[in-house]
Amino acid sequence: MGPSIRGVDQRGRRASLGVWAAIVAASLVALPASAWSRGAPNSFADLVERLSPAVVNVSTTQNVSRGGGKVPTPQFPPGSPFEEFFEEFFERQQSEQAPTRRVTSLGSGFIIDAAGIIITNNHVIADADEVTVILSDDTELAAEILGCDERTDLAVLKVDAGRPLPSVAWGNSETARVGDWVLAIGNPFGLGGSVTAGIISARGRNINAGPYDDFIQTDAPINRGNSGGPLFNMEGQVIGINSAIFSPSGGSIGIGFSIPVSLARPVLEQLAAYGRVRRGWLGVRIQTVTEEIAEGLGLDEARGALVASIIDEADPAHGRIEPGDIILAFDRKLITDVRSLSRAVADTPVGKTVDVELWRRGELQTITVTVSEMTEPKELAAIQSSQPETAEVLGMSLAAITDELREKYDLSEDVEGVVVTAVDEDSSAAEQRIQPGDVVTEVSQDEVQTPRELVAKVREVEESNRKSVVLTLTHGGELRFVALRLDRG
Repeated sequence: MGPSIRGVDQRGRRASLGVWAAIVAASLVALPASAWSRGAPNSFADLVERLSPAVVNVSTTQNVSRGGGKVPTPQFPPGSPFEEFFEEFFERQQSEQAPTRRVTSLGSGFIIDAAGIIITNNHVIADADEVTVILSDDTELAAEILGCDERTDLAVLKVDAGRPLPSVAWGNSETARVGDWVLAIGNPFGLGGSVTAGIISARGRNINAGPYDDFIQTDAPINRGNSGGPLFNMEGQVIGINSAIFSPSGGSIGIGFSIPVSLARPVLEQLAAYGRVRRGWLGVRIQTVTEEIAEGLGLDEARGALVASIIDEADPAHGRIEPGDIILAFDRKLITDVRSLSRAVADTPVGKTVDVELWRRGELQTITVTVSEMTEPKELAAIQSSQPETAEVLGMSLAAITDELREKYDLSEDVEGVVVTAVDEDSSAAEQRIQPGDVVTEVSQDEVQTPRELVAKVREVEESNRKSVVLTLTHGGELRFVALRLDRG
């Protein structure tokens, strides 16, 4: 079995993280000889002595039935005299013979406010019935969960020690560079406070943990039990929250991941204040800008995020954004890809009005939009139309939409455009997975309603010496954009 992103907590159970699970822990190990060749400080001792008191162990307890749940009652015909008797019998057996057992797990955390505010990972405290924080002096305190967020795997706890607690300060993860020295402090395998050192190996890592992946990668040895522990820079500031490891066995092989403070801090502040995260929302569906799409729309390079469709026309958030727009900057933040737009929008306060720079029909434009609160995406609205005639272009057979074709391809009554009836398997259209039943609604962002209009638009693009043409298609109510190569013989 190959290496994987691991996530098991101290008692060995899988951590609940959706598509990922991640438990990490800094173990007390001798610094490898090769590490000293990097020009290490003479000692980390002064830094560790100052920081360790603010790093805590997080212990959770969960009550689990030994029987694994309620024993099912045998089924009898309704009204049977046995039905009530056996129901009472099995309920009594469940309570008498299947008592609950207490399962514990260990993780790490750190005090970010002397009043007792503690940061950790969501998967450390997920499903816990009790959470206990153990300070560096072995003081045990019951912890209250102020809030948690599964999308970013972050949680905020609160303890009352009756006195100010030692705390650490946030650093700036954006200024951290690959090659910088870092320290990890945590609770590996329940051993208690342990320290390891290493460097930042990479930034901006996407490990498919969630929609906002932007991890710091480090070779500081981290292992099970360090989930939620801090990653410090050499000024003693927290720049990351250790959360995951890449490992074939669950132990450290020098590839660990930390949530950067730039992503974590806004989430944690909302959790502490509201108990939940209010994320910004634009009400649009986006897709990657490929080199072919960029060239087809006249953009200088593949960058930004392409608006594929409006999810909810009634949502005011999208403002004057239109399908086919390529968003290049959002609230003065450069948008390089789909992920950077998702993060920028999610981090924007709900209700804020921002400038959006976009590429529309070959021109740069700036519009303003008001960000709303994220909701569950609604079904995309379908598009529209009709007209009879056929044509062939770019390896596709095309036809105007008729009642017969509507029924054949299950097209909505309000769909407009040109329907694809066949696709040459050796064509660029087949490579882009265009299939019969797809409806072409636009060519290079100009609407088309007949096969004749579509062919004419393709010829226009060919004459402009572009290498590809961008089509807007809909199928089953969802829009998508594809760039097809223009073969010039």
